[in-house]
Amino acid sequence: MAEDVFERPEPADEIHVVWVNAGLSCDGDTIAMTAATQPSIEDLVRGAWPFIPRIILHNQFLAYENGAKFLAPFHAAAAGLLGSFILVVEGSIPDESNKTWGYWAALGTDGETGQPITTCEWIDRLAPKAWAVLAAGTCATYGGIHAMEGNPTGCMGLADYLGWNWKSKAGIPLVCLPGCPVQPDNFTETLLYLLHMAANRAPMIPLDEALRPTWLFGPTVHEGCDRGGYYEQAEFAEEYGSRACIVRLGCWGPVVQCNVGKRGWMAGMGGCPNVGGICIGCTMPGFPDKFMPFMNQPPGSMLSSNAVMTYGRAIHALRRFTQASLNREPEWRGRRS
Repeated sequence: MAEDVFERPEPADEIHVVWVNAGLSCDGDTIAMTAATQPSIEDLVRGAWPFIPRIILHNQFLAYENGAKFLAPFHAAAAGLLGSFILVVEGSIPDESNKTWGYWAALGTDGETGQPITTCEWIDRLAPKAWAVLAAGTCATYGGIHAMEGNPTGCMGLADYLGWNWKSKAGIPLVCLPGCPVQPDNFTETLLYLLHMAANRAPMIPLDEALRPTWLFGPTVHEGCDRGGYYEQAEFAEEYGSRACIVRLGCWGPVVQCNVGKRGWMAGMGGCPNVGGICIGCTMPGFPDKFMPFMNQPPGSMLSSNAVMTYGRAIHALRRFTQASLNREPEWRGRRS
């Protein structure tokens, strides 16, 4: 857990959120964020939450402005003229030094040189000036799909780019919110926590060794999964569409730290294993390389599922026996002739 030492911004009614989504990504984290309900991004923008500053969001998918007008706050932030702001980075960070010409990712054009401003340049300009920095989605946190072994971009997550011990000018560590894409409420809830910090209403955000908020990424998928009871009773699905535990179909839920099984996806509904999709480990720094091939049964689950078979089947039979008894009324009820 990080030390509770950080610099709070000057009291203000609003704080800017400068969102760079020009990394290597599908922009899915931006789209996912619009589905949040606890809190919703609309409530944060409109200042519906009491005692905290509302946000002014600068995100190219959700902005009315375009072109130079849209990029003006980015340049102002880089020049230190925007005031306190939270930098959000979406997408993998490419290695722009691994080639002799061209660039991998960019946003806007430099007015003096006429050349594209690369994503790396924006991070270099904005991160040192930001009050806090938040990496949204697995690509931005740990590299994600684009950082697979052998990829030509040499891309990485923001923690590798800035350094795992990096801290903002306010003394706040990098906050990583993995997920492919990020779970909507996980993002807005973490943003809300940072706003409470800014308002002097919360201590330093607690993070684990992978820089994830501990209250969101402590338990495993399995520990909050709707199918957990089937695992205990040794009921394992042999094909998709079954309501039983899907660990033998390739689910990594017993070891992956993620709350989607408990929280659901949108308004408490959905979530990968809850709707029959195997967990492929997208919230873990080792994703995707250490989880492939995705559809194969995880090696550890072969041992654990076999070990639970005898116990689980016995417990299941005893529970059904008790259940049958409890489904009958006591003998003294009913009419007597």
